[in-house]
Amino acid sequence: MKRSMGLDIGTRTIGVATSDLLGMIAGGVETIRRTTEERIGELIKEHEVDTVVLGYPKNMNGTIGERAHVSEAFAEELKKRFEGIKVVLWDERLSTVAAENVLIDADLKRKKRRKIIDMMAAVVILQNYLDSRR
Repeated sequence: MKRSMGLDIGTRTIGVATSDLLGMIAGGVETIRRTTEERIGELIKEHEVDTVVLGYPKNMNGTIGERAHVSEAFAEELKKRFEGIKVVLWDERLSTVAAENVLIDADLKRKKRRKIIDMMAAVVILQNYLDSRR
């Protein structure tokens, strides 16, 4: 059985999460710098991923803005680089807000939250995708 991977694409970093083998629970993996995107390929292989769920930041009114176009281009690049991998664009509106609230509830200091917010947003994106499949 293969896993799904969630990615939250930021301007400087990419949050990474993967599912368990049953495809029920998302867990954070790491946050990588945009300059080390080849790490995604390593993680796809390492975690035996067959589906990548990419955060798709639509505007609150549902329109497609500049950040969403970045995700679309990133999705196309993933499809070219990793043949056979399914790439899903997933509406991520408010995922960072939800992740931030979880981290605040866990009483993490602002400095520590900043380091893991993208990874937690990837967890939220992937968990929402996994929940929608049940």
